[in-house]
Amino acid sequence: MGSVLSACGLNCKKEKVQEERHLRANDREFNLSFKYANNAIKTSKYNIFTFLPLNLFEQFQRLANAYFVFLLILQLIPAISSLSWFTTVVPLLLVLCITLAKDGSDDINRHKNDRQVNNRRVDVLIDGQLKSEKWMNVEVGDIIKLENNQFVTADLLLLSSSEPLNLVYIETAELDGETNLKVKQALTVTGDLGDNIDTLAAFDGEVRCEAPNNRLDKFMGTLTVQGETYALDNERILLRGCTLRNTEWCFGLVLFGGPDTKLMQNSGKSVFKRTSIDLLMNVLVLFIFGLLACMCTVLAIGNGIWEHQQGTSFTAFLPRQDGANAAFSGFLSFWSYVIILNTVVPISLYVSVEILRLGNSYFIDWDRKMYHTKTDTPAQARTTTLNEELGQIKYIFSDKTGTLTQNIMTFNRCSINGKSYGELVDFSGQRVEITEKTEKVDFSWNSLADPKFYFHDHALVEAVKQGSSEVHAFFRLLALCHTVMPEEKTEGQLFYQAQSPDEGALVTAARNFGFVFRARTPETISVVEMGVSITYELLAVLDFNNVRKRMSVIVRSPDGRLTLYCKGADTIIYERLHPSCSKSMEVTTEHLNEYAGEGLRTLALAYKHLDEAEFDKWRERHHEASTALEDREEKLDAIYEEIEKDLVLIGATAVEDKLQDGVPQTIEQLAKADIKIWVLTGDKQETAENIGYSCNMLREEMTDVFIIAADTAEGVKEQLVNARKKMSPDSPEEPPFLKSRFRGQKSQVVLDEKSNGEYGLVINGHSLAYGLQKDLQLELLRTACMCQTVICCRVTPLQKAQVVELVKKYKKAVTLAIGDGANDVSMIKAAHIGVGISGQEGMQAVLSSDFSFAQFRYLQRLLLVHGHWSYLRMCKFLCYFFYKNFSFTFVHFWYGFFCGFSAQTVYDEWFITMYNLVYTALPIIGLSLFDQDVNDRWSMQYPQLYAPGQNNQYFNKITFVKILLHSCYSSLILFFIPYASMQDTVRDDGKDIADYQSFALLAQTCLLVVVNVQLGLDTYYWTAVNHFFLWGSLSVYFAITFTMYSNGMFLIFTSSFPFIGTARNSLNQPNVWLTIFLTTLLCVLPVVALRFLLIQLRPTINDKVRYKVMQAKAVLPPPPRRFPRRRISTRRSGYAFSHARGYGDLVTSGRFLRRPVKTRPALFPLAESPLAENSPQTYRSIGEGAQSS
Repeated sequence: MGSVLSACGLNCKKEKVQEERHLRANDREFNLSFKYANNAIKTSKYNIFTFLPLNLFEQFQRLANAYFVFLLILQLIPAISSLSWFTTVVPLLLVLCITLAKDGSDDINRHKNDRQVNNRRVDVLIDGQLKSEKWMNVEVGDIIKLENNQFVTADLLLLSSSEPLNLVYIETAELDGETNLKVKQALTVTGDLGDNIDTLAAFDGEVRCEAPNNRLDKFMGTLTVQGETYALDNERILLRGCTLRNTEWCFGLVLFGGPDTKLMQNSGKSVFKRTSIDLLMNVLVLFIFGLLACMCTVLAIGNGIWEHQQGTSFTAFLPRQDGANAAFSGFLSFWSYVIILNTVVPISLYVSVEILRLGNSYFIDWDRKMYHTKTDTPAQARTTTLNEELGQIKYIFSDKTGTLTQNIMTFNRCSINGKSYGELVDFSGQRVEITEKTEKVDFSWNSLADPKFYFHDHALVEAVKQGSSEVHAFFRLLALCHTVMPEEKTEGQLFYQAQSPDEGALVTAARNFGFVFRARTPETISVVEMGVSITYELLAVLDFNNVRKRMSVIVRSPDGRLTLYCKGADTIIYERLHPSCSKSMEVTTEHLNEYAGEGLRTLALAYKHLDEAEFDKWRERHHEASTALEDREEKLDAIYEEIEKDLVLIGATAVEDKLQDGVPQTIEQLAKADIKIWVLTGDKQETAENIGYSCNMLREEMTDVFIIAADTAEGVKEQLVNARKKMSPDSPEEPPFLKSRFRGQKSQVVLDEKSNGEYGLVINGHSLAYGLQKDLQLELLRTACMCQTVICCRVTPLQKAQVVELVKKYKKAVTLAIGDGANDVSMIKAAHIGVGISGQEGMQAVLSSDFSFAQFRYLQRLLLVHGHWSYLRMCKFLCYFFYKNFSFTFVHFWYGFFCGFSAQTVYDEWFITMYNLVYTALPIIGLSLFDQDVNDRWSMQYPQLYAPGQNNQYFNKITFVKILLHSCYSSLILFFIPYASMQDTVRDDGKDIADYQSFALLAQTCLLVVVNVQLGLDTYYWTAVNHFFLWGSLSVYFAITFTMYSNGMFLIFTSSFPFIGTARNSLNQPNVWLTIFLTTLLCVLPVVALRFLLIQLRPTINDKVRYKVMQAKAVLPPPPRRFPRRRISTRRSGYAFSHARGYGDLVTSGRFLRRPVKTRPALFPLAESPLAENSPQTYRSIGEGAQSS
């Protein structure tokens, strides 16, 4: 039985947890005995045999589907059924088939993706020969060969490579979202194997290592070769999802395959996400079931009383069965009414919702304004069940690198020997704005220049050409002091693989200005200086760590001179300068302040000539420190300090980490929509803080920006409490919880607290770890939610997810997470909505997301336009759907009092079957797909229109009660007006018209006309499709009615179509049409009157903007072009590294200065407002409080 269940995808028992992995190279028989997973992956849910039973099993777990199966069973019992079985079977089959088709299509796509990955080819060493095998056939313990630019097949132990010192270079964009190269190195004992196939085939090393886990940065294991045991760590491991770069070939031993790889372990379980409206619907459906039971109980009691008092009078015509009495009749009547009144929970509701969501998903896919031409990337709705949730977002959790920024650095400015370059001024000394039309520097004199590099200050090129020694020394340092790897595919075609975009930008700048870094070996660096090839001997690399914040190289030039070149954070470099540099330091400091004021990342450069004898002594001490077994890092730092002193300042650089287009404007618009944005990044605090200022998330005019950086739980708590008390001195010690309306008990939801100003919060990963502990998490949440901006830096992927989960748990708000790397996957899956940026950092985030696009700025349109519309449409759909079905059903309830509670239907059976499927289906779908309160441009201009979705104003429990009361009123009119008008009525020729069939026809016609008029009142935006669906549905109703009530249908199917001649005999009477008109008028008039009064007395934001749209006759003008304002600030820039230490693990980063933000405009300015002059205002705020206007 267990095997059967497992074949169906159901685990009957938990697998045994693996504690340690033991494997042997080139021994498949030994490794297979442990039953480790092979390298095949499976993300699909079904196969050809399990699809139908499993999918139906899942569908019938839904309460509504199970309910309709129960109804079908009741209808098959003749004693209680007054409706034919097809009234339930047809809708149920339609729902099941549509869902089967949708789920089947999704799973077919998953199968295709799985096959595409599993059928990739790789060279595997089998029986002493390299054979090309599919990825899915690779087993643990196999040795495989990878070549340059190939994906890593599985999690491998690196054995050997083509590079010196057994190094390989890998790109980890798919794993951690970083495009910079990482360096891995094989053990010497395996590196000696080289690429000799015979030696590799004879290798029989045994590995014992940790069990499969999701820790990307840690690995523990041992390798035993010929009795010797060697320690293994993360530096020896190549992970699946990485790409081999700048390495001709390498060999690796498979440690983990397929589902056991860290990539798949990090992908996490796909959580089935449900919208808040879905959850509310579940509650309402239960309420409706209760309402249905109450109505059936009332009618059943009525039947029992009627049978007891009046039933004996009819036994001559309808004899009772043996043992039947009034009580039993009431019992049967209860179940009969359950069948008749089942339309309060129409199954077509679920079909229509799926169609609506699918249609709105296609609108996102087809939106040309969210299409990125440069990368040929359209927006994509990868999930079709969450559209309306886009209109209710309160918190956005965003990654930084690659999401807010392009992760592309450009060399903008520099200061050399006290002179600043890079800024253009006119003849009057005024700064000239650099645009695309500004003349660029001509680098045609340099055959090795990068054609993609642009610079506009011709003075720097002239200084280089004139042979300025200081300028040459500046660019020589940039060409030598780095860890970039060059790749020259053809003569003169250089490509740099940089460990950080900063380094790439600086080395490229040196290349264009005549100092071309050409090649490197572990011992040398080759540079072309102004056309002359020079090879420097690389004697030492003084590597970076978090404390040093700088790196240095020591080189010997061809003339034998020893020089130390150093670059790093300006504050760190200044401490190590020679006293003679004080004057140049003052001038350079002014330049650094200016660059930092423009939001650029700054870096100071210095050098020092070394004495040969002094260097030899230092080198001996350096060798001793580098081979020490204890405190190696501390000893090396001390040795570095000895030589990195008395430096001579050359100058400073300024690079720009370019924000993606439109990021500050998008954040400003989302802030106006009262959406809070939290940045969760793995970068250092300085880097994240700088981006916060450049994005206008952190602003100079903020009351305060709190920095939480304590190293203990007590310290973190103290800082959080102090920050909260400063924002709200009267804030209580205990968090304010939301109380339940009914029981008065505290819920888990923490209420928002107001602050006395605008604040920002920056917290590092170490402090965040304490803040996320159970006893501190509420304090963290309260403090963070009182701030306008929150930036969490140095956070792990797990912490990102934990922050999202914290807000989801304690805040009654919808969350959205957006990122572009695999390190964002857990956060994307944890949030209500996950958005993936398909950029430079792989596709892992996109594959796990619900929506994806190419640029962060498209998030504004996704939420303010598509989200707003989708929420509005879904709410209108639900309001109207419940209204039309409650009105339909309640008429049955009133009719029960006039038919002896006999469970007779008011309407014709065919009308009951087709009411939701045919007559009223298309008009509401047309409304739900095309309706919009204002068009997309007005939605973007007025972000405040987004607020009703956040507050769930358009559809909630109160709205549902109003719909219930409205339907109750309409049903009373729809029943009693036709009933009174038909009673004792005769036709024009004197014949009787007051029969049941004529009344049924009149009642159902009145109902259909009323609900269609109500739909017209609810429609804001009329299209040809809406008109076609509305008038077409009414036409189809009359066409079908006349057809089914014709003589021909009666003669062919006598028992199925008993209403012969009713339509032509009733609908040709003027009093019937007068009744329809009167009924419609009485149903609609109160609605129109109430809406008119509400718009006049209590207009909403929506009403105000729609009024302005009606006033604005002219087309919206294009938004004014705004140049970034130059910022002046006293905030100094820093130099931030964001990498782990190690050979080449260096990234430079700076601190942006705060940029003043335009003050947000006042609410509805009066005379000056363009709105008062019938023209829309760009980025104009509208507040609820502006009632006076």
